[in-house]
Order: sequence, then structure tokens, then C-alpha cells
Amino acid sequence: MKREKAVAISGFTSSSLICIGMLFKFMHWPFASISLAIGFLLLITTFLPLYFYHRYKLAYIRNS
Repeated sequence: MKREKAVAISGFTSSSLICIGMLFKFMHWPFASISLAIGFLLLITTFLPLYFYHRYKLAYIRNS
């Protein structure tokens, strides 16, 4: 399904950016803050709404 693929891609992208940003922070490399900010922004604006919408649709389908 398109919705499941969108949830997976947005989750992978945001978690990857957060992990890379944390690695950059630990190593004191440049662009760490930008990577963390973009990762958390994607997590909050794309992954979480898509995930909760997907869960809502699954629950609605199961109950009907």
C-alpha cells in the first residue's frame, strides 16, 4: 500500500538524519545541528501524522 510505504520511507529518512546528526555532534563535525533539526522536523511533520493516520485507518477497517 502507498500509505505503508510512505510511513516506512519517512520513518527511515527521519531516523537516519537524526542518527547521522547525533554522530556528527559526538565527533564535533560541521552540519550536525542542521541534520538534527531536519531529522526532527521530518519526524514531527511527516512520520508521526502519517503513522497515526495509518493506525487510525487500520483500526477503522478492523471495527467495521
